[in-house]
Amino acid sequence: MQWLTDNGPGYVAHDTAEFGRLLSFDVCTTAPYSPESNGMAEAFVKTFKRDYVYLGDLSDADAVRAQLPGWFNDYNENAPHKGLGMKTPREYRREIQLAQ
Repeated sequence: MQWLTDNGPGYVAHDTAEFGRLLSFDVCTTAPYSPESNGMAEAFVKTFKRDYVYLGDLSDADAVRAQLPGWFNDYNENAPHKGLGMKTPREYRREIQLAQ
């Protein structure tokens, strides 16, 4: 699985990239000045905040961290995406894997 980020200092820092690799991510950064990739990332953040964060318990960092796995699971398993033909990310990925 890829972890795609922009080239901001927080994302390209050695410790951050190493942490991503420890989680088995293929750590990738967008090409500098790539508005297409940046737009996709910003759209994800906007959707995630609108559908999950603003409705969640934001009383403290521990409460937010405890909710993250459920939010990500719901986003990937239950939320259809227009860009994926109204499939969830995991449905789309399963179809691609079966076709290979």
